[in-house]
Amino acid sequence: METQIGDGLLSGAESSALGAIKYVYYFILFSHILLSVTVIPFVLVTYVRAINGDFKMHKKIARVTFPLWLYVAVTGVIVFLMISPFYPL
Repeated sequence: METQIGDGLLSGAESSALGAIKYVYYFILFSHILLSVTVIPFVLVTYVRAINGDFKMHKKIARVTFPLWLYVAVTGVIVFLMISPFYPL
């Protein structure tokens, strides 16, 4: 059975053409997934502290939360851009 480009299935030729970039993609994807789950409680606590006016504690936790959240946001876009050629609109 012959596969077509853009059918969502990765053929042997497509897989070998990807080479090492496939492992870079997997690293970015898995770190994005793990950190996106991890950052949720940090974001909620940071938000609640700001809403309650506890800005000293808000700034303290935001120093950890913001870089994590920024990494998750940027890697989400990168993952989308890396996978989009395989799923054309």
